[in-house]
Amino acid sequence: MDLNAHTARLREELIAAAALGDEKTQATAAALAAAVESSSRLVLLSALSELAAEISTELGDRTVHVRLEGTEAVADVRKNTPSGSEEPPTFEEMTGDISRVTLRLVEQLKSKAEEAAAQNGQSLNSWLSGAVTGALRDQMRGQGPKGW
Repeated sequence: MDLNAHTARLREELIAAAALGDEKTQATAAALAAAVESSSRLVLLSALSELAAEISTELGDRTVHVRLEGTEAVADVRKNTPSGSEEPPTFEEMTGDISRVTLRLVEQLKSKAEEAAAQNGQSLNSWLSGAVTGALRDQMRGQGPKGW
């Protein structure tokens, strides 16, 4: 859910309410509307998190989680694990040191990968890292090829 649409609506409502006043009131309202946009986004996220918690209590075997990715509020539903067992971290939660890897590709495949990276405005290294990340994410979700 894009929170920009909601914060823009709030800004427009504040400016519309100030239209009843003089130019100074209108300018002040526009400045305030711009200043509270980030706070508004956080308030919306807080409300969505409370709603997710309420829904989670009704679901029982699943929980709803809400997180902010840029200006997008993203919700996902997770199965609860039996008490005492820990669920492995999601791919997005993994962190650590960066390691160097040597990758040998046939020249034609390397050229196509370089073209794809350039089309995305990325280095070949960044593009390959993204491709591996996507493949691993799909595999962890059970959507990718088995036995990798």
